[in-house]
Amino acid sequence: MKTLRYRWPAMLLHWLSAILILGLLWLGWQMVDLPKGAERSAAYNLHKSLGLLSLLLLALRLAWRRQSPPPPALENGAPARLAAIVHLGLYLFLLAAPLAGFLASAFTQYPMKFFGWPLPRLFAPDEQLNALFKSLHFALVWSGAGLIALHLAGVIRHELHGQPILKRMLPARLFRD
Repeated sequence: MKTLRYRWPAMLLHWLSAILILGLLWLGWQMVDLPKGAERSAAYNLHKSLGLLSLLLLALRLAWRRQSPPPPALENGAPARLAAIVHLGLYLFLLAAPLAGFLASAFTQYPMKFFGWPLPRLFAPDEQLNALFKSLHFALVWSGAGLIALHLAGVIRHELHGQPILKRMLPARLFRD
């Protein structure tokens, strides 16, 4: 049976996003326990830069998806609806979590940089807004981690039921169809 695959740009953008987001989650959870100092500042600056990079990658993904729709779903009914809801949730997470993190940082006294390049200050420091967006970022990250777990569970479910869902997001040369 021939597998209907995503096109290679979608595959590349998916896997780059996955690696970036997993790296951001790991770095975010590691950096909060670092003592104040140069190492912590470097970790936070890297996390912020990677978060902004994830927004740029999301813009590319959305532009590609608009130009090249995904292959049809393997199932209909409730599983397809659940998959669509999880995918929508993942896209919302990919947008909202870095935006909340950016806004939390924008309301601190510290200048923001993108891989060392200074960014213009958009807002005056405000501890209450910083705390609000930091809490929102935290909640979104944990929700996103849950959505990632659901996404992976869906892939495993499909594979266990003989539906080649993972093949759709990997290059054809890795498999014999």
